[in-house]
Amino acid sequence: MNFRLPLSVILVVACSNATWAADSATPAAVSATSAAAAKPAESSGPLAVLKTIPLGGDGGWDYLTVDSSNHRLYVARATRVMVVDLLTDKLLAEIPDTPGCHGIALVPDRNEGFITSGGKRGDPTGNVIVFDTKTLKVLRKIPTGAGPDAILFDPASKKVFCFNHRDGSVTVIDPAAPADAKPATIEVGGTLEFAVADGKGHVYVNVEDKSEVVAIDSKELKVFAHWPISPGQEPTGLDIDESGRLGSLLFSATSGKMIVLNATSGKVVATLPTGNGVDGCAFDPKLRMVVSANGKDGTTTVIQDFLTVKSLRINDPRFDVVQTLPTAKGARTIAVDPKTHRFYLPCNATGQDGQPTFGLVVVGPKDK
Repeated sequence: MNFRLPLSVILVVACSNATWAADSATPAAVSATSAAAAKPAESSGPLAVLKTIPLGGDGGWDYLTVDSSNHRLYVARATRVMVVDLLTDKLLAEIPDTPGCHGIALVPDRNEGFITSGGKRGDPTGNVIVFDTKTLKVLRKIPTGAGPDAILFDPASKKVFCFNHRDGSVTVIDPAAPADAKPATIEVGGTLEFAVADGKGHVYVNVEDKSEVVAIDSKELKVFAHWPISPGQEPTGLDIDESGRLGSLLFSATSGKMIVLNATSGKVVATLPTGNGVDGCAFDPKLRMVVSANGKDGTTTVIQDFLTVKSLRINDPRFDVVQTLPTAKGARTIAVDPKTHRFYLPCNATGQDGQPTFGLVVVGPKDK
């Protein structure tokens, strides 16, 4: 299917079935689909499974963050964070004692990273654990609301935003503030999921139980809009095209939809089909592609923004679902390296001995 859309800056939102991935840090065990099993479908689209990186280790997984400049990948593993060297595909180190961790944000100018740590299930509050990205040593802990989940660094305000899944609040941290400084709090309401910043003073977060995207002024620390994402339901993954030519995709595991929103008006401008069990999506600005991680199906949905010579205008993008690529069951979160254009999906992959083990499925252009 093909859509012509008059729009400006657009968000990419992903929806998922909340009952399937209710506790994303400790998912049920899943069977593996090897990279070889995905080969037959690779010829029908622009992306392919390039390899599988076995890492091993017990525990669930959730979000992952790419550090392109230092060729690293940070993976949340329930009680610790794995640090992977993307040049060697080897486990570089682990940051231990991060119970209930879900996400990692990086502040390059300070050589610091920030990890959400919700503690044990039911704990009334959580923490953000700050670490040195050079030594990987923990520096301090900052208290948050209940169930800290997604986290990001906003370059416009130079603050870190931690989204508390269970109490609907956002903990706002100034990395340059004294260690004993109390962080600010923004009350959003609802069950908060993934979030993105546009770098221009706006932060957007999915509210899963209300099926909406909430827009926040990152400098004033105020909510300025609530945008329903109907016909999408229960949004989880979220990404943004800052160039203003592609939109926001919203995925629902029950309805299998991508919802494209105008990030200025909040208007839903397109709906496209995806797979089931989505917990993340990633947009590559150079490839002009958004990829959803369909964990329940063990596939990715690839959406292309086609721009011809005649339609190369900021208000004339066109979207197509161009590929459904098999990956692995349980591969429901995703991150992209904008320099190498490789997408990383954590899952139970196939190890060198042919047995299921935790690892990463790597997806990218066939000629890369």
